[in-house]
Amino acid sequence: MYDPTVARLTYRALLGRRRALILGALPLLLVVRAVPVRGLAGADDQTASDLLGGLALATMVPIIGVIAGTGAIGPEIDDGSVVYLLSKPVKRPTIIFTKLIVAIAVTMVFSALPTFIAGFILNGNGQQIAVAYTVAALVASIAYAALFLLLGTVSRHAVVFGLVYALVWEALFGSLVPGARTLSVQQWSLAVAEKVAGGEMVTSDVGLTTATVLLALVTVLATWYAGQKLRSLTLAGEE
Repeated sequence: MYDPTVARLTYRALLGRRRALILGALPLLLVVRAVPVRGLAGADDQTASDLLGGLALATMVPIIGVIAGTGAIGPEIDDGSVVYLLSKPVKRPTIIFTKLIVAIAVTMVFSALPTFIAGFILNGNGQQIAVAYTVAALVASIAYAALFLLLGTVSRHAVVFGLVYALVWEALFGSLVPGARTLSVQQWSLAVAEKVAGGEMVTSDVGLTTATVLLALVTVLATWYAGQKLRSLTLAGEE
């Protein structure tokens, strides 16, 4: 289910100079912003939770997921270079699974690591806040990568739709509208973070069991359907 050649090509595409700069911008902003906040507010647990929840988990993680998930396959479909992969003796679900693993790895590195660093700067991991939000970022990275990889497979406007989802649904409705929170990857990952923190600083509107089931279900279904969509693509001369 994992092809090293596909993985190498996908890493090369995602970590090219321009995309790497884009991927690194938000994590850098998070860490840089954490420094003066710590200087002004001190090691305040509530401030740390607010910044990590608002900037890191609600904004940075889904946007990085958009870039990594759609970028793992979308450009290849748009410019037709996916034909090269489809012409090789590699099963198409294997292509999707490999690209998913790469997208997850990239999303985790560019979201979870800076989240932990920023959290440690903000309050030295008081009440396990830095670790809790890092775990939330790791969990969310899996679901976001699967969702946006699927989006990159089915739409030529995947980045636009992905950003609308990330910025409007997750950052706005997912934070403010009670009914929408149940269908938010952010809230599902917060349920895991709430369990890790074990206090009142990190809370979620979704129970841990429900969140775990939904995270797994969305990841599996999105990956399966992306494989089916890629399988339906035909090369000239296949018919």
